[in-house]
Amino acid sequence: MLKSIQLLDADKADKILDRMAYEMYEHNIGESGILMAGIADRGLDIAKLLKKKIEKISDLKVEVVSIRINKDNPIDPVIMESTDLADRSIILVDDVANSGKTIMYALKPFLAQVVRKMQVAVLIDRKHKRYPVSSDYVGLQLSTALQEHIIVSVEKGKVTGATLS
Repeated sequence: MLKSIQLLDADKADKILDRMAYEMYEHNIGESGILMAGIADRGLDIAKLLKKKIEKISDLKVEVVSIRINKDNPIDPVIMESTDLADRSIILVDDVANSGKTIMYALKPFLAQVVRKMQVAVLIDRKHKRYPVSSDYVGLQLSTALQEHIIVSVEKGKVTGATLS
């Protein structure tokens, strides 16, 4: 049986998210605001946390929307909130990047309009890319075996940890 290894605890995750928020602010300092599109469920939770952190350190306005993807049939992802995407700076947020497939399909709704800037943020990047997607903001990057899994735990709107099993 595989043993679980704790990659992040709540304190480390919070520090990583702080750093990511500062990076996002620095790379978007000239923007009037940004739209964070969180891939439901944990990507959305992380987007909401990053919104709070960015708004705490800057005057940058951050809007958060949710993207739902059917992992079995990812062809038609849905942005849950109705919002104008044209000429917006957008950061797509997910918890773990594995092959890049989820992120690639989550980008589809943004291709229908001309956006100002498109960036990707993940808490953990596993480096098993099968699709040509890279992340602009990465909390933790590590190489894992293909049969291993990373689970990010979120409770009451806060990342409480991440484990590798």
